[in-house]
Amino acid sequence: MTDTKLYQGIDKDPKGGMTPTGNIIRDAWVFGIIPETETCAGWTLQGIETLYDKVTDAWAPYGHLASRLPPPLRERHQRIYEAAVQRARAAGWTPELDDDD
Repeated sequence: MTDTKLYQGIDKDPKGGMTPTGNIIRDAWVFGIIPETETCAGWTLQGIETLYDKVTDAWAPYGHLASRLPPPLRERHQRIYEAAVQRARAAGWTPELDDDD
């Protein structure tokens, strides 16, 4: 019997979701890989890694730069990330690096 660790969901992610996993999920929302309502709660590490691979492939044509996204995707990226920063700050997150970063 193995102890499979499951992801708690971006809405319950430490630091208001401002984590590498949170970035993967938000980018997946931007590219429409998963719906914006999907928090990935209950996903395994393997599922998150598979999502990461899909997100990486989606970013490749744009050099992994938001500034190179076509206008509809750039606007969606901006909306999703601005809302995420607001939620994270309201939850006590600050963008400064700490000892864990």
